[in-house]
Amino acid sequence: MSLAETAADVDPATNDAIEPALTRVILGAVAATLLFASLGQTIVSTALPIMVADLGGMDHITWVITAYLLASTVAAPLAGKLGDMYGRKLVLQVGIGIFTVGAVICGLAQGMGQVIAGRLVQGFGAGTLIVTSMATVGDLLPPRQRGMAQGMMGAAFGVSTVVGPLLGGFIVQTWNWHWIFFVNLPVGLLAFVILSTALPARSKGNTQPVDYAGAALLASLLACIVVLPNAAAEAGGWDSVPVLALAATGVAALGMFIRVETRAQAPILPLSLFRNNTFVVVNAVGFLVGMGMFGTITFLPLFLQVVKGVSPTASGLFLVPMMGGLIFASTMAGRVMSRTGRYKLMPTLSTGLLAAAMLGLTTLSQNSPLWLIASTLVLVGLGLGPVFSVGVAAIQNAIPRSQLGVGTASANMFRLIGGALGTAFFGAVFSAGLARNLAAHLPEAAGGLRALGAETLRALPPELQLRVMDGFSAALHPVFWMAAAAAALACLMSTRLRELPLGAA
Repeated sequence: MSLAETAADVDPATNDAIEPALTRVILGAVAATLLFASLGQTIVSTALPIMVADLGGMDHITWVITAYLLASTVAAPLAGKLGDMYGRKLVLQVGIGIFTVGAVICGLAQGMGQVIAGRLVQGFGAGTLIVTSMATVGDLLPPRQRGMAQGMMGAAFGVSTVVGPLLGGFIVQTWNWHWIFFVNLPVGLLAFVILSTALPARSKGNTQPVDYAGAALLASLLACIVVLPNAAAEAGGWDSVPVLALAATGVAALGMFIRVETRAQAPILPLSLFRNNTFVVVNAVGFLVGMGMFGTITFLPLFLQVVKGVSPTASGLFLVPMMGGLIFASTMAGRVMSRTGRYKLMPTLSTGLLAAAMLGLTTLSQNSPLWLIASTLVLVGLGLGPVFSVGVAAIQNAIPRSQLGVGTASANMFRLIGGALGTAFFGAVFSAGLARNLAAHLPEAAGGLRALGAETLRALPPELQLRVMDGFSAALHPVFWMAAAAAALACLMSTRLRELPLGAA
């Protein structure tokens, strides 16, 4: 299918008919929609302790995050396919509506169960919006220009990761936690109005049947993958009956999904995509890089708080250098793609840099200066940025326009799966390391490993403090070694990418 083919999402002449100024307005609204959705995920982190203190339910706190991740992961491929079939405009409008309903449920919640239910709805809306926003870029712009636009979308993710926790902390200190779910609704309303007015609707009706069976099986498979780590943590291991039953359900869902998709007239995730070099390589790299990214975000703040004595707020601010590097690299990679039409070398170089940065984190100790940690995080961000902007643009360039939404959704889906599985696996390795290094040094009267934190550590005798800090650092080293190995494997995988230069039209 040629690059000059008309977008499947709009009227045949839409891409030529839209004036450049109007295109910029639409892209601005799409970027605002993406920021609106991604802020919904990051703004909650700093408010969770206050929410638990107000509502109770400490034993359910992880489900506030897991419910959102689960719903957004399931929504991604469904929204991509529905956008291909019925148009991005309709899916964006529905996604904003779903997200808003979920935010209202959370904001009015009087119990942790209601918050989790609202986050489930909100996450489904967010997953819909993130994927459809990126696919809309592919509809509006020719391949050469998509690189810069996708770089801007990656920058929006970075901004939300930094601004979200800070904004959430400010709101809970100034008003109360309920307002974190309402604060960005005006942004969503403005985006809804602009998109409803400016974004062309699809004039040609869909005649293909919806693959309901494939959608249900894919949702079941993704749910098993995302929930499995949480279930293993609550059950106390991976060999418990509920965990094994959940894993077996996932395997069965996978087998049935493959069988259904081979027979479906309009499959929710066409298996033919897995014969596409760009699709396979980019998503494999995204999966591996997702492991490294989420591992860093999850475990480095723990090191900073427990070993370096940094406050929770300050430990969150240490992610700012990483996001600064990510935003810069993502934007620059987009510009290079727009100017040259080439992209293969960038993910290879960036994942190599990411592997080197992760190797640097394997040397962390109580004597590591904070400036060195911040500098290493800049390198981590520089390594992550090009993977996001290059990956989506490369997939959109390599697949038929009729599958643009599904292809775009895959990049987000595999990255989230990598993050979920990587965080669970790294967490198991870290916990085992802590038990091996510290169980003999922490008195049960002080709560043992379960109560390990900055305050617990400072209450110990000075000599024991040093041993605990050394043991904590040593337990983290295997995590970063594995993250470095994942990044190195991603670097090796990216060399297998067959570059298809981006066309100017």
